[in-house]
Amino acid sequence: MQPPAPTRWVSTYRAVPDFLPLAREHGPAHAARLRDFRARGLVLMAGPMTDPFDGDAMAVFVSREAAEEFIAGDPFVTSGAVAEWSVRGWAEALGTSPGE
Repeated sequence: MQPPAPTRWVSTYRAVPDFLPLAREHGPAHAARLRDFRARGLVLMAGPMTDPFDGDAMAVFVSREAAEEFIAGDPFVTSGAVAEWSVRGWAEALGTSPGE
């Protein structure tokens, strides 16, 4: 059986252990970048993981290229607040739009 084709791309971040000072410093630029990508229709949702709240995060993009572009210039990544990141295809099976 063939896997379904991805319809979205999910990025995940694993933060460095002492991420909070870097997050405070670079948070406004990171948020501005997210707003720009949202305005361009490239990111659908993003946010931190909780329980525990340790700096790890995820975002859902419309393409692998959009995810990689975001990550390449994300102040959290370039400042060293992110220890590791990944981008994986995701086959959305249930959408949030009426009629889906």
